[in-house]
Amino acid sequence: MSRAQAMLKRELGALATETQARARLVGRSIALLWLIEAVDALVFSGGLDAYGVRPWSPTGLLGLLTMPFLHAGFGHLLANSVGMALLGWLTTARRRLDFWVVSLVSALSAGLGAWVFGAPGSVHIGASGVVFGYLGFLMGRGVWEQRFWPVLTSLLVTVTFSGMLWGMIPGLAGAGISWQGHLFGWLGGLLLARTLGRARSQRRR
Repeated sequence: MSRAQAMLKRELGALATETQARARLVGRSIALLWLIEAVDALVFSGGLDAYGVRPWSPTGLLGLLTMPFLHAGFGHLLANSVGMALLGWLTTARRRLDFWVVSLVSALSAGLGAWVFGAPGSVHIGASGVVFGYLGFLMGRGVWEQRFWPVLTSLLVTVTFSGMLWGMIPGLAGAGISWQGHLFGWLGGLLLARTLGRARSQRRR
């Protein structure tokens, strides 16, 4: 085997290892959500859903920590799992740490948006705010990084997932849908893309 072939083999092996690590990261995160929903359904009969974000309630702020982990049934969780699997995996493209940072920032921004702008007496649950955070981050990366692959990714994500944006509009999101969580999760991801993108552009210069 030539030196070039050996180097190619090592690079392909490293790429395969990294791809598997990224898939495990996202897969385990989704598996955790399914485990929590199963426990909620089997042990608490859905009672944990009451511990989501409750707008304008001081104790409802505790839902910032629990909102992404609670779902209104397995159908709700399945919809969010698909979005997390696709967009969450793309978020790991540069580094796995981006997945955690975007997840945390969008979860907090979605929860705060729901707490401030949600209807009194309502309860907001679900990881959809985080999924919209991935969407905002991926759509914004190319705008501020201005490099070929981030721009291409942003274009492809925008074209493929633009239909999700309707879920951020009051009156169009659908009954029982937290458009507030969607909108502010998306904004959290978008602002993070701006912050990180500008920092990377400055380092390159």
